[in-house]
Amino acid sequence: MTDRAGLADFLRRRRDTLRPADVGLPAGTRRRAAGLRREEVAQLAGMSSDYYARIEQCRGPRPSTSIVAALALALRCDLDERDHMFHLAGLSPPSRRAGRQVRPGLISLADHLTDVPVCICTDLDETLWQNGLADSVLGPMPRAAGRPRNLCWRWFTDPDFQERCPPADRPRLSAAHVGNLRATYARRGADPDVAALVDALRRGSAEFRALWDRHEVSVRRSDRKSVFHPEVGTLHLNCEVLLTPEEDLKVVALFPLEGTDARDKLELLRVIGPQHGRSAARCL
Repeated sequence: MTDRAGLADFLRRRRDTLRPADVGLPAGTRRRAAGLRREEVAQLAGMSSDYYARIEQCRGPRPSTSIVAALALALRCDLDERDHMFHLAGLSPPSRRAGRQVRPGLISLADHLTDVPVCICTDLDETLWQNGLADSVLGPMPRAAGRPRNLCWRWFTDPDFQERCPPADRPRLSAAHVGNLRATYARRGADPDVAALVDALRRGSAEFRALWDRHEVSVRRSDRKSVFHPEVGTLHLNCEVLLTPEEDLKVVALFPLEGTDARDKLELLRVIGPQHGRSAARCL
């Protein structure tokens, strides 16, 4: 439902907080109030003054998504204010994107989980950061950003990467990789980074191409996997995926599977650590 009165009040209050200089307009003369005029907001949003006035007067049709987005931009709204405006207009706000930017607080939180491997990845499974225990279990994070760090790309194009998992588990894990990428493609397949990765995988892997053509979609929120480590043997792990509010970054934590010796093996790896040390655990 559209909250016309609430939307009108928000617009009025928001433009009252802005000065012409805040939005690159001259102050002019004979200004009775310090805030923006209606016609100035309409000019910035690319609409007629009459149309904007009707919104503030709770008249006319419900504003469209493009109108609300333009008003949020014109009124210099941050993401929280933008989303609030969309809700007042009875619309679903656009999805938020973090891109490849990881907040320091998120790294600090993940870095406190010293007894389990932890990674921070994009929704395309590109690893942006991992802790020291993840270095030991999964191998050091590649220095180059992009596809060298992409778990899905490495799974389907690097035979050695699959060799770390038991043969019986590989078909299931392959399907999980593709199903998760399908879900991302459904959300933002028009984005160049998504389309480029899918096209490259289709060209580079017959296994990926066959699975992709099945159109199976499944967001990967948890999983169970076994990983072979040359020093301690096979680790049986539970994989838990926690989404950030922007939903295009995720924290992946690998917990020891109960009833196995994985906890003792992780503790041993935590003590001996990777030879290259924690310097590889960094965010770019």
